[in-house]
Amino acid sequence: MAFDLDERWRLHPQAALRPEPFGALLYHFGTRKLSFLKNRVIVDIVRSLPEHASVRAALSAAGVEDPDAYAEALETLADSQTLVRIS
Repeated sequence: MAFDLDERWRLHPQAALRPEPFGALLYHFGTRKLSFLKNRVIVDIVRSLPEHASVRAALSAAGVEDPDAYAEALETLADSQTLVRIS
Protein backbone atom coordinates (compact mmCIF):
# COMPACT_ATOMS: atom_id res chain seq x y z
CA MET A 1 0.00 0.00 0.00
CA ALA A 2 1.46 3.35 -1.01
CA PHE A 3 1.13 6.11 1.56
CA ASP A 4 0.02 9.36 0.00
CA LEU A 5 0.13 12.59 2.02
CA ASP A 6 -2.56 14.03 -0.24
CA GLU A 7 -5.09 11.32 0.64
CA ARG A 8 -7.38 11.12 3.66
CA TRP A 9 -6.46 8.59 6.35
CA ARG A 10 -7.78 7.61 9.79
CA LEU A 11 -7.22 5.08 12.53
CA HIS A 12 -8.40 1.59 11.65
CA PRO A 13 -11.78 0.89 13.31
CA GLN A 14 -10.12 -1.85 15.36
CA ALA A 15 -7.32 0.43 16.59
CA ALA A 16 -7.33 2.43 19.80
CA LEU A 17 -5.13 5.29 20.92
CA ARG A 18 -4.50 5.64 24.66
CA PRO A 19 -2.81 8.82 25.90
CA GLU A 20 0.26 8.35 28.07
CA PRO A 21 2.72 10.85 29.61
CA PHE A 22 5.29 9.99 26.90
CA GLY A 23 2.78 10.26 24.02
CA ALA A 24 0.39 7.35 23.47
CA LEU A 25 -0.07 3.63 23.13
CA LEU A 26 -1.61 2.57 19.85
CA TYR A 27 -3.13 -0.92 19.81
CA HIS A 28 -4.74 -2.75 16.91
CA PHE A 29 -7.15 -5.34 18.31
CA GLY A 30 -7.28 -7.27 15.02
CA THR A 31 -3.56 -7.70 14.43
CA ARG A 32 -2.61 -7.41 18.14
CA LYS A 33 0.08 -4.92 17.16
CA LEU A 34 1.12 -2.49 19.88
CA SER A 35 2.91 0.72 18.92
CA PHE A 36 4.42 3.34 21.18
CA LEU A 37 3.99 6.87 19.88
CA LYS A 38 6.68 8.82 21.71
CA ASN A 39 6.04 12.13 20.02
CA ARG A 40 2.99 14.14 21.07
CA VAL A 41 2.85 15.91 17.72
CA ILE A 42 2.38 12.60 15.90
CA VAL A 43 -0.32 11.66 18.44
CA ASP A 44 -2.17 14.90 17.72
CA ILE A 45 -1.79 14.36 13.97
CA VAL A 46 -3.13 10.79 14.13
CA ARG A 47 -6.11 11.94 16.20
CA SER A 48 -6.90 14.79 13.82
CA LEU A 49 -6.57 12.89 10.51
CA PRO A 50 -10.34 12.38 9.94
CA GLU A 51 -10.96 16.11 10.40
CA HIS A 52 -8.76 17.12 7.46
CA ALA A 53 -8.97 16.83 3.69
CA SER A 54 -5.54 15.14 3.59
CA VAL A 55 -2.62 14.09 5.73
CA ARG A 56 -0.74 17.10 4.39
CA ALA A 57 -3.55 19.36 5.71
CA ALA A 58 -3.41 17.65 9.12
CA LEU A 59 0.36 18.16 9.24
CA SER A 60 -0.02 21.81 8.32
CA ALA A 61 -2.71 22.33 10.98
CA ALA A 62 -0.33 20.81 13.55
CA GLY A 63 2.31 23.37 12.58
CA VAL A 64 4.58 20.88 10.82
CA GLU A 65 6.67 22.75 8.26
CA ASP A 66 8.38 19.68 6.77
CA PRO A 67 5.75 16.98 6.02
CA ASP A 68 8.44 14.50 5.01
CA ALA A 69 9.69 14.52 8.61
CA TYR A 70 6.50 12.69 9.68
CA ALA A 71 5.71 10.81 6.46
CA GLU A 72 7.85 7.78 7.33
CA ALA A 73 6.23 7.32 10.75
CA LEU A 74 2.75 7.63 9.27
CA GLU A 75 3.64 5.25 6.45
CA THR A 76 4.81 2.70 9.02
CA LEU A 77 1.45 2.96 10.78
CA ALA A 78 -0.32 2.48 7.45
CA ASP A 79 1.86 -0.51 6.58
CA SER A 80 0.92 -2.10 9.90
CA GLN A 81 -2.78 -1.53 9.06
CA THR A 82 -3.19 0.83 12.01
CA LEU A 83 -4.04 3.69 9.65
CA VAL A 84 -6.43 3.15 6.76
CA ARG A 85 -7.33 5.29 3.77
CA ILE A 86 -10.72 7.00 3.82
CA SER A 87 -12.53 6.38 0.54
